[in-house]
Amino acid sequence: MTDTPPAPGPRLSSAGATALYIGALLGPSMLLLPGLAARAAGPASLLVWLALLVLSALIATVFCRLGTRMGAASGVAGYAAAGLGPRAGHAAAWCFLAGAVTGAPVLCLIGGAYVAEMLGAGAGVASTASMGLLVLVLVVRLAGGRTGVGLQLVLVAVLVALVVLAVAGAAPEARTAHWTPFAPDGWAGLTRAAPPLMLAFVGWEAAAPLTARLRDPRRQLPRVVAVAFAVTAVLYLALAAATVAVLGPGAGGTVPLADLLRVAIGGYGPGLAAACAVALTLAATNAYLTGATTMAAALFTGAGTGGAERPVRRGPFGIVTALAAVGALLLGLVGAGLVTTAQLVSIPTTLFLVVYLCCMAAAARILTGAVRLAAATACAAVLLLLAYAGWAALAAAAVALSAAALPRRPPPVPALRREAAEDIGADAGSGQRL
Repeated sequence: MTDTPPAPGPRLSSAGATALYIGALLGPSMLLLPGLAARAAGPASLLVWLALLVLSALIATVFCRLGTRMGAASGVAGYAAAGLGPRAGHAAAWCFLAGAVTGAPVLCLIGGAYVAEMLGAGAGVASTASMGLLVLVLVVRLAGGRTGVGLQLVLVAVLVALVVLAVAGAAPEARTAHWTPFAPDGWAGLTRAAPPLMLAFVGWEAAAPLTARLRDPRRQLPRVVAVAFAVTAVLYLALAAATVAVLGPGAGGTVPLADLLRVAIGGYGPGLAAACAVALTLAATNAYLTGATTMAAALFTGAGTGGAERPVRRGPFGIVTALAAVGALLLGLVGAGLVTTAQLVSIPTTLFLVVYLCCMAAAARILTGAVRLAAATACAAVLLLLAYAGWAALAAAAVALSAAALPRRPPPVPALRREAAEDIGADAGSGQRL
């Protein structure tokens, strides 16, 4: 789930925009998170999914309003800067960059785990496969590869089909006994499960660039967001419920979709799941890095901010270098057994939570009415999640504070229209709200 480059493309129908939204919200994290949640909270993890779906609905509502009121103006950094100033814009931008760079190795770990499951191998093979996927991602980025929209939609359609096959095919093996004890670790389990699961709901910021491609954003965008939310909510809840009801004591594994497909169709299940996981990993990591490259270009060149563009070397080398270093470190730590995939998931998740915190706080200042209340409620909920994120929250706070301390510059977002930012600033200064 990434920011899409803001340059307007061909006009989108409501159906096309809905498909792109669903693609932004679904990805390889769906192949891992139901198992992590079940391991942390048992059957009560369904309550966590439901609570986070409510939060996701609030965030979606706020981004929908920001998208219709500000047009394609910005993405997360511009939204934060519009409501909280340039320092908050920098904090959001750098947390997004850090989330993309640390999130890509996590996605490679998910793909590697499914490859190891297919081969019937252990952690060593999973670590090697993860490193191989990371190298392949780096090569694709250096070659200038981009994941086309058509390919992304095909991959998402395949994922949806596999989830439906897994849930429907394994349903006859569901057992009521698997729902007890319902909350084996009580409240502690629920609080452990909640922060990592938020990674499943990153993607609503895609409203900004999509708005410019809709013929009537004020009418179309709310429908698009509502349908996308309904589809993703049903898929997440169905997979989470099947993971608990069918797998029972084995629900806490790292490859829940492969386990469900094995129940549904036998020995071919892990192979299908592995192929899907590898394809989704490559597509999602490339999409992450495309968004990060766009953000970095704006951050370091000043392009699109209204100021003079500073000449810097173009190309993906800065992002690739950062990913190579960070990826090698994180995957090395996992390979050495010093950290687990579950622990690493919390790093990009917490960074993206800080991005959402900046946007929701900004929206609470510049919006009005019921949507302003939704933004304030979402802001409080994100703060609560960060409070339970532990050491990862401290790391994210360090990134945000360091970015905010940088010299003041205009918001690092190519799509931010100066006139829109000035209008918002004038309204805020005069006590008016959008």
